[in-house]
Amino acid sequence: MTNQQLKLRSMIVTALFAAIIGVLAQITIPLPHVPITGQTLAIGLAATILGSRYGTLSVLLYLLIGSAGVPVFAEFTGGISKLIGPTGGFLVGFIPATFIIGLYMEKLGFSFKNAMIANTIGMIITLAFGTTWLKISADYTWVQALAFGFTPFLFVGLIKAALASWVGIIIRKRLVSAKLLFSVQTNVKQETL
Repeated sequence: MTNQQLKLRSMIVTALFAAIIGVLAQITIPLPHVPITGQTLAIGLAATILGSRYGTLSVLLYLLIGSAGVPVFAEFTGGISKLIGPTGGFLVGFIPATFIIGLYMEKLGFSFKNAMIANTIGMIITLAFGTTWLKISADYTWVQALAFGFTPFLFVGLIKAALASWVGIIIRKRLVSAKLLFSVQTNVKQETL
């Protein structure tokens, strides 16, 4: 298989993951200020499966589509107003979170343990971005911002991190063995589940 064919396949999988993020974003549990959504699970899956480069590209594509007005954000919403609104920090936080999750595993190996650590770090990054922007945009105190944008999401975030790690590693191994995804060469041995 040529490099061009592999790149095309990676681009297709990247676009597919942008769509998956949009679909999982519609799974919501409403809370007063910021809902719990399936977006963060999808972000963890994208980073775990695709790595830093293509995972981040899938998130950027998702945000671009949503910013253009396509209703792919939570609760079938879209538009640039979502990025600058109270929950926009969470959306923007997906970019560094995805990159760091993928990079962590590319450097240390694609194993469940590394994926769990990386996804937990990614969750904290997303929550930090979201909480900070929530404080600024809603003019909250830090205590209010943490109460509405950080604390309620820790337990659920850990569950989503574990799920993204477990499912992501399994899917990644299958995609690599089927030659549908680049296998990132690292300096460490690829660990098993």
